[in-house]
Amino acid sequence: MLKKVCCVLIGSLSLAIGINAFIIPYHLLDGGMIGLSLIVKYLWGYQTGLTICLLSLPIYLLAWLYFRPIFYNSLHGLLVSSFFIDICAPLNHLVHLPILLSAILGGLFVGLGIGILLRFNVTTGGLDLLAQFIAQKLSINVGLIILVIDALILVTGYKIIGINLILSGIIVCSVGVVTTLLNIHTMKKLL
Repeated sequence: MLKKVCCVLIGSLSLAIGINAFIIPYHLLDGGMIGLSLIVKYLWGYQTGLTICLLSLPIYLLAWLYFRPIFYNSLHGLLVSSFFIDICAPLNHLVHLPILLSAILGGLFVGLGIGILLRFNVTTGGLDLLAQFIAQKLSINVGLIILVIDALILVTGYKIIGINLILSGIIVCSVGVVTTLLNIHTMKKLL
């Protein structure tokens, strides 16, 4: 139990650093619920973590009704990661890197954080949770499902942030998914 708590804290902190220090300063996108929340932030200025919680409510209701073990495993991941994302918001203005390096590092930190959480069957929000439902029902790798969802979010964000930033968002998502998959595989060997 202590190992899981530590991993949720470390994974959430990594995720928050990736979003706030590397993704938000350039108005880049990520996929999933994080990407949707970033779109809301860029359009209306709402807090990213709080938006993740609010947008995740319908999927968590579905989890409560049909997938209670996943609901219980993921609720704390949603709350802790959203809290860290909003608490680490001051990082938005501390790091000044070229956009390509920022996209790569953002993807690495986000992918590492999500990978740590997923290794313990914990997610950060609605669309990751939805990906877990689908993976469980269809026996498909959860990382692959997340990749498809990420692509859909990037296509949605194209009109808002433009083609140049979408290309950087593709880098964020690609690096993030690869890091997540490698991290889950490595952690299975270590644990």
